[in-house]
Amino acid sequence: MIKHIVMWKLKDTAEGKTKKENAEIIKKRLESLKGKVEELKGLEMGININSSDAAYDLSLYSEFECQEDLDKYQVNPLHLEIVKYVKKVVQDRKVVDYIV
Repeated sequence: MIKHIVMWKLKDTAEGKTKKENAEIIKKRLESLKGKVEELKGLEMGININSSDAAYDLSLYSEFECQEDLDKYQVNPLHLEIVKYVKKVVQDRKVVDYIV
């Protein structure tokens, strides 16, 4: 099992929307992939409530059976459409993938 975790810091404003609005948009769009992307075995999104400067604004926790499935997800057209928007509103991104 592969765990794929991503954290984003969002721009204060982007695409005519606030950070909070963009976080909600990204969350909703990524959650919409459940049941549409076969390789995606689990997905959980979280919008940060921690006020620390070290905190990121949004996180994704997702699960895949194997690396090949994660690789397929990365190039899935539904995922890539969301990535286009995310790139416009994000100022920083961190990712970790690990095997359990």
